[in-house]
Amino acid sequence: MTTRLTPGRWRGLKSTSTDQAIFTILAFDQRGSYRKMLPAGTDYATAVEIKREIVLTLTQKTSAVLLDNIYGLLPAMEIRGGCGLMMAYEESGYSGDSTYRRLIFDPDWTIEKIKKMGAEAVKLLAYYHPRSGALADEIESVIAEVIAECRRWDLPLFLEPMSYSLDANIAKESAAFAETRPQIVKETAERLSKLEPDVLKLEFPYDAAFETDRGRWQAGCEAISAASSVPWVLLSAGVDFEIFAEQAQIACSAGASGWLAGRAIWKEAAQMDAAERARFIKDVALVRTERLAEIAAHSRPWTDFYAPPAASETWYK
Repeated sequence: MTTRLTPGRWRGLKSTSTDQAIFTILAFDQRGSYRKMLPAGTDYATAVEIKREIVLTLTQKTSAVLLDNIYGLLPAMEIRGGCGLMMAYEESGYSGDSTYRRLIFDPDWTIEKIKKMGAEAVKLLAYYHPRSGALADEIESVIAEVIAECRRWDLPLFLEPMSYSLDANIAKESAAFAETRPQIVKETAERLSKLEPDVLKLEFPYDAAFETDRGRWQAGCEAISAASSVPWVLLSAGVDFEIFAEQAQIACSAGASGWLAGRAIWKEAAQMDAAERARFIKDVALVRTERLAEIAAHSRPWTDFYAPPAASETWYK
């Protein structure tokens, strides 16, 4: 059964996807982590320029780009007209300790401002663990409020739940957490899709450092597709490109509606000088983007989930 969308949400999804209703979106909304990737002493203007160079070239081959409010204005104003624009809403980071992560927002950055700057969609990252009890309920309540505000401005919301460990003695990068990750991602998709974000941006269910069985990778992605009642796209989480390309191939064949990827495509460029960076962007990162676009061709269209608004003589009333 498909859900009939409002005009703004339908147009927003159309504007951020390909003609085949598949998402091939470049992610470059990093702020704090982006600063850490850059050479020491890099000033604001240079950080913006590096982001602009990467974005303007790679968005030749993507359906949209995800940017941020700190460094993203200039790239957003210069991207080609056929490229959709999505803006991150949450503030970088979280409040609380590493095992109890709350959402934080900049009071000067609002959904209204995202709409007014011409963006077609909103992205919200929320650290989330479905078994964190009262905290999970609190995060879900905040997400519901953000969804309501996006509805008010008729913008689609891409929700990015990011898993983490509830035990300070168990790192997310550990084998112990990796064992629980497939179930956590699946439960997250099931619970949060019930809140009806327009799209879920999800982690790959298996950690490639600990699980290499591609059959299990496939089954894990199929489980996510069965659990989610809304379209989902795969995020890259900073893994090396070749690993992400294989993950994207499996996810897209298992029911994902494309990908929303960043560091796996462009991360090496952040440390390069201007000449080396220009060559890398053109000869490596752009080729990676083209390859991922070809992989996404086998995705499930988001139009399997949504229908356009019904037209009538009085629809605008």
